Amino acid sequence: MKYALIGCGRISVNHIAAALENNLDIVALCDIVPENMVEKFKVFNLPNTIRMYTNYIDMLEKEKPELVAIATESGSHAQIALDCINSNCNVIIEKPIALSLFDVDKIIEAASLKGVKVCACHQNRFNKSIQKIREAIEEKRFGRLFHGTAHIRWNREESYYTQAPWRGTWEQDGGALMNQCIHNIDLLRWMMGDEILEVVGFTDRLKHDYIDAEDLGIALIHFTNGSYGIIEGTTNIYPQNLEETLYLFGDKGTVKAGGKSVNVIEEWRFSDDLDDSDTVKEQYHENPPNVYGFGHNPLYADVIDAIKNNREPYVDAYAGRRALELVLAIYKAAATGTIVRFPMDNCSTSEFKGRF
Repeated sequence: MKYALIGCGRISVNHIAAALENNLDIVALCDIVPENMVEKFKVFNLPNTIRMYTNYIDMLEKEKPELVAIATESGSHAQIALDCINSNCNVIIEKPIALSLFDVDKIIEAASLKGVKVCACHQNRFNKSIQKIREAIEEKRFGRLFHGTAHIRWNREESYYTQAPWRGTWEQDGGALMNQCIHNIDLLRWMMGDEILEVVGFTDRLKHDYIDAEDLGIALIHFTNGSYGIIEGTTNIYPQNLEETLYLFGDKGTVKAGGKSVNVIEEWRFSDDLDDSDTVKEQYHENPPNVYGFGHNPLYADVIDAIKNNREPYVDAYAGRRALELVLAIYKAAATGTIVRFPMDNCSTSEFKGRF
C-alpha cells in the first residue's frame, strides 16, 4: 500500500516507525522545511527511492498514495485532509482532527462521498491498559458508572513554543486542552458513554504569557447516562511532566490508569473477582520512552485492515469530532461563563482570539 507522510516535525518519527513496522510502501515525505525530511532520512536510514516534496499538492498528483498521514500544525489539518480525500486518499489525521466543527463535518462528508477512510490519531486507545479497561466497560463490570476523571499534569517551557511558533495560537492550535490534553479527554468521553448533556469550565493563562491560549483548563461534564466527568489539564507543573491519569468509578468497580501516557493500570478493583488485581496490574504495565506511547503501530495496523476490508477504522472521524467538540465546549463555557449544552452549534478556536 503506497503511503506518504505530510509533516516531518516532532511526532513524525512515530508515524514513520509505524509505517515501516506495518510494511507500508513509503513513497514520499513532505514538509515545507527540507531539513526536517533530511533528518528523518538519517534517523531511519530511508532509501533514496522515497521522494521529498515541499508542496503536498504536487506530491498527491505525482505519487498518488493510497494512505496519507497528516502531522502538520493543527490549523492546517482540515484543508490538507480535504485535499487528500479529494485525491482519493485514505487519511490518518494527527490530533486534533480539525480546529472547528464545521471543518470536521466537511471532512466526514467528503470522505463519505469519496468512499475513503479517515482515522483520528488518538493512539492511546490502543494502549494495552486502555484496551483492558474498555473491555471491562463493554462487559459492564463497573455496574452503574458514577464519575470519571482525567488529569494531565505536564510541563511545557518557552523553548517548546519557540521551536514551533504556531503552538499556543488560537488560529493554528489552541492551548493545553487542545494540544496536550485531548488524548485523555478523548478517553474520558469514550469510556463514560460518549453522549454529553452539558459542560461547565474554566480556563486561564497563568504562566505562559507569550502564548495566546490557556495553560490551565478545568471542566465538569454531565453525561447523558447520568454520570459525571472531571477534567484537569495544565502545562504549568514544576519542574517537569508529572502524570497523566484516568480514573473510572462505578458501583461495582474502580480503575486507575496512569504513567506517562495512561500505559499503566495502577488500580483494578471489581466486585465480580473475575481476575486478580495484582496480576492485571503486572500484565498491563508498559513503559514507553515518551508521552506518545506505543499506540501508533496498532493504530496503523487497524487502518490498513480497515482499508483492505472496507470497514471503518477503530478510531474514526466521528471519534475525532467528539474529542474536538468537548474541548471547544470547555473553551466556550469558560469564555462565556455559561453552561454549554449539547449538541453544540459550530464552534472554532478562532472565536476565542484575544481571550487572555
